[in-house]
Amino acid sequence: MFAYALEQFAFFLLFRNLEDTSNPVYTASAHKQIINCIDGIGGLNVGCGAPEIVTGSRDGSVKVWDIRQKGKPVAVMEPEEGEVRRDCWAVAFGNSYNSEERMVCAGYDNGDIKLFDLKTMELRWETNVKNGVCGLEFDRKDIPMNKLVATTLESKFYVYDTRTFHPKKGFASLSERAHKSTIWLARHLPQNRDIFVTCGGSGSVCLWKYNYPAHRVKTTDDGAVGVVGTVSLLQNNTLSSQPISSYDWNPDKIGLALCTAFDQTLRVVIVTKLNNY
Repeated sequence: MFAYALEQFAFFLLFRNLEDTSNPVYTASAHKQIINCIDGIGGLNVGCGAPEIVTGSRDGSVKVWDIRQKGKPVAVMEPEEGEVRRDCWAVAFGNSYNSEERMVCAGYDNGDIKLFDLKTMELRWETNVKNGVCGLEFDRKDIPMNKLVATTLESKFYVYDTRTFHPKKGFASLSERAHKSTIWLARHLPQNRDIFVTCGGSGSVCLWKYNYPAHRVKTTDDGAVGVVGTVSLLQNNTLSSQPISSYDWNPDKIGLALCTAFDQTLRVVIVTKLNNY
């Protein structure tokens, strides 16, 4: 359900000017409990429309913020009064291919995945993967929805073909086991959105390639249904004895990345021969 909240809460969003860190660019009382996840879109280089931030919290709410509007969110997605509030662990923007369209996907500790349409202000789709959702990412934010990767607590990730939606069957999907541990996140290669990396609680990273099927849509008596492809493991390596907690590709230099782990180490990663795929 969508709602608009005007309360002043206890946990804060704070964006600082890096040239003068004593002077915040934007601050807001955001949530009743800890903020677990954050994602951004819009502005100059990524996506269309307003420069927005989305946050997910232990209080069960997902909130969208426009940094030009002080003090309150522009949209709130939360359960109705009296309903159970699940801990939101992951949020991701997508479908931002013009100034009007915008989707927010949220993942929760009980395995729920919910897709919210900010244009129509409605819940577009939901599913449950039976395991806490640690990470979500669209293959690209600034195109019509194409693929979504969701990572979970117990060694499994899911790839959804979000180009074709069926009213009863939803999105076509596949699942894959990897890392033998929690999969903390997935990150798509900016230069090739069909290649992505997953990061595990065992300190390992796996590089995958998504292979499209011969036909992405099939016609049934119930209407058009999406057809999911397959994934191939290109490479894997163990970088740390502790979980890999973040990973980011360089948008200019293909194969160059940074990652952090629970061993308090920042690592520079170089993956070669990616231009062959």
